[in-house]
Amino acid sequence: MKNKFAVLGAAASAAGLLALIVSVVHAQGAPAGQPPRPAGGAAGAPGAAPAGGPPVTVEVTRVGSANLVDDVAAVGSIRANESVMLRPEISGRVVKINFREGQRVRRGASLLELDASVLDAEIAQTRAELALARSNSQRTDDLHAKNFVSERARDEARSNLQVIEARLALAQARRDRSVIRAPFDGVVGIRQVAVGDYVREGADLVSIEDSRTVKIDFRLPERYLPQVRGGQKLSVTLDALPGKVIDATVDVIDPQVDANGRSFLVRARAGNSEGLLRNGMFARVRLVLETRSNAILVPEEAIVSAVTPRGNANFVYKVAGDKATRVPVQLGLRRDAKVEVRGALASGDAVVIAGQQKLRGESATVRVLTAEGKPAAPAAGAPAAPAQAKS
Repeated sequence: MKNKFAVLGAAASAAGLLALIVSVVHAQGAPAGQPPRPAGGAAGAPGAAPAGGPPVTVEVTRVGSANLVDDVAAVGSIRANESVMLRPEISGRVVKINFREGQRVRRGASLLELDASVLDAEIAQTRAELALARSNSQRTDDLHAKNFVSERARDEARSNLQVIEARLALAQARRDRSVIRAPFDGVVGIRQVAVGDYVREGADLVSIEDSRTVKIDFRLPERYLPQVRGGQKLSVTLDALPGKVIDATVDVIDPQVDANGRSFLVRARAGNSEGLLRNGMFARVRLVLETRSNAILVPEEAIVSAVTPRGNANFVYKVAGDKATRVPVQLGLRRDAKVEVRGALASGDAVVIAGQQKLRGESATVRVLTAEGKPAAPAAGAPAAPAQAKS
């Protein structure tokens, strides 16, 4: 029994010594001028640290809305509606030029004539042979009707007549090719030959262009292919005509994508009644892909990017009263240091533009300041936050 009491006494002495040590430690760690914190104080008990921290000071701005035009810029070239270089199909000497350089001509008008004296002689010879062949064929038909010649003789006479008729048609076609005619209404350019020049088939004679309407050819990256369609409007500016804006319309979209540049060709059309647009001019194109009304815009500095298990995410902090709540957004167009966003935001909402790096979690308590460092008015429709002194 004495041994039991001795053990209990030793344990009580050890517990008392441990309590004394803890009290001394707390007394040494307490700030000067404050009573020592009781050992083993639980959260929420008297003397415990208050839950949460002080409000985070942030700056906010109001969300705005505007009508946005989604467009793309490109460079291209002006093409005449029709443009060809006239070349002869036969060789010959130029004997006549029937136009003035820069003159507007009608389709089918004779522009140049080559020497056709030999061709005319061939035609005259073939016509004489044709007259004889017709007489022989008629005579053979009459004799065959009276059984004086065989059917073979009659067939040979008819065949000879057809051969000579074909020869005359060929000679006349060659004769027609000695006259170079305008293939369409247009303006002739600067001629490359003069009267007396001998030209071979395929040689350049003169160009002719129809520029009453023009084509604008340009290329776009393949990612725009789903957004481009016929009939879309575009504006064209030219370095040669500063300040002049030409309205055009998408006419044709090339079905093929260039495998080297991963781009596709677009052809637009524009009127050219004034004749200012010329074939080959350099053009700058602005194509309107889509117009969105009442798009939500926030400053670029309001966007916070983060990496999530699902990939990169973007969000803003929306402020109502003294609470800032994280709102996920999708980014769109950028215009004048502002970003189009799609999400749970409306025009007039307040979003944080400075101090969001101090915010943690889905929501936080904030102290809103204006750009001048003064407390801001509470967000519309939200309870007013209690006034706090600026630290």
